[in-house]
Amino acid sequence: MYDRYDRKISYLRVSVTDKCNLRCYYCMPEEGVPLLPYQDILSYEEIAEVVRYGAGHGIDKVRITGGEPLVRRDITHLVEMLSKIEGVRDLSMTTNGMMLGRYAGALVKAGLHRVNVSLDTLDPAKYEKITRGGQLNQALAGLEAARKAGLTPIKINTVIHQYFDEEDRRALKVFCRNKGYELRFIREMDLEKGTFSKVEGGSGGDCPRCNRLRLTPHGRLKPCLFSNLGYDIRKLGIARAWEMALQNKPLSGSTNNTCSFYRIGG
Repeated sequence: MYDRYDRKISYLRVSVTDKCNLRCYYCMPEEGVPLLPYQDILSYEEIAEVVRYGAGHGIDKVRITGGEPLVRRDITHLVEMLSKIEGVRDLSMTTNGMMLGRYAGALVKAGLHRVNVSLDTLDPAKYEKITRGGQLNQALAGLEAARKAGLTPIKINTVIHQYFDEEDRRALKVFCRNKGYELRFIREMDLEKGTFSKVEGGSGGDCPRCNRLRLTPHGRLKPCLFSNLGYDIRKLGIARAWEMALQNKPLSGSTNNTCSFYRIGG
């Protein structure tokens, strides 16, 4: 499956909810956000149908995101459904880690391969400030549970933001080296201003080599994070929405003022 710039599209990011149990200052207002109506959220069956179509047309990598995906009820059921789809060889999840202590074992049993965990600092006070109430020890316990359960390789997503400093960078590098985690630095992005850069230690932000599409919780298939384009799978049908997303995937991102990070998974 190729777009009009001859890029092979093999990666689908699936945002399953706009809810989150944290309020990281660069992602969501402290008071929260108006949530999507329940009836607008895709069912697990609808999500699986989209992934099944994609897997039949070249998608082999699927990442479950949010919001925070682990706050959605029975998320392990979706993982099990997706893990059984022929052609999906890499099934992963991005999470803040706060609930991994409870779910890591069940996620492995359901068929999840690995996790990316958001972690911006190892300073407990700073972590609480950035996340507006999160507890660092809970996130670290979740990481340890994921490691013991075999959700590896574990990747750490660190956002470079106004509170980030060289002490954070050094501490995280030592921590990840000692634990065997892969560390990636992601500069804070602004969808409306079109501010983004390549991920340090990862593949995101490299537009000429972009291989991904994104599915929002309410069923918009988006060709680019930094674009207003999105094609409704319910109104258009999966095949037509997929075709339009491929045909209209831009060579490079610009701006997006129709969607927020908490609804598209970064």
